[in-house]
Amino acid sequence: MNGSDRSLLLRLQDGVPLVDEPYRAIAEELGMTETEVIARTRDLLSQGVVRRFAVRIDHRKAGIRVNAMVAWRVPPGDVARAAEVMARFSEVTHCYERAVAPGRWEYNLFVVLHGRRREEVDRDIARLSGATGLDDYAVLVSTRELKRAPPGRALLMQEGSL
Repeated sequence: MNGSDRSLLLRLQDGVPLVDEPYRAIAEELGMTETEVIARTRDLLSQGVVRRFAVRIDHRKAGIRVNAMVAWRVPPGDVARAAEVMARFSEVTHCYERAVAPGRWEYNLFVVLHGRRREEVDRDIARLSGATGLDDYAVLVSTRELKRAPPGRALLMQEGSL
């Protein structure tokens, strides 16, 4: 990776301009050609430097008002099966396993769901429960957004910070 790649990465983190020729606009900003911007972006993706290149929506502006993390208590030998079933649901945006904190937090499988209304999210949770046969879970609903990561930058949550 060279200096041009670093400049391109920093520029892409701020988002792609909403214009007819976004790569040409980025190229002009960086003193590159449009072809170079596209080729370097593809190379960075293929090398794994950039993991993904995607659109990020503002949930609230899109009408999504309910964000819920559902923590499931799953027997250790059943986590892979349950996660596979849950991850197939289009409503599930994240699905991951975390270690339990014995005596404090016994839930080990987490999914994130979004919806326009709480009733909609509750129906989705019931469907997940029915599909997996799991009924021991806690629903944690966001009441307000305190911080959102800028485009291209991830917020990290410390293990056990729940």
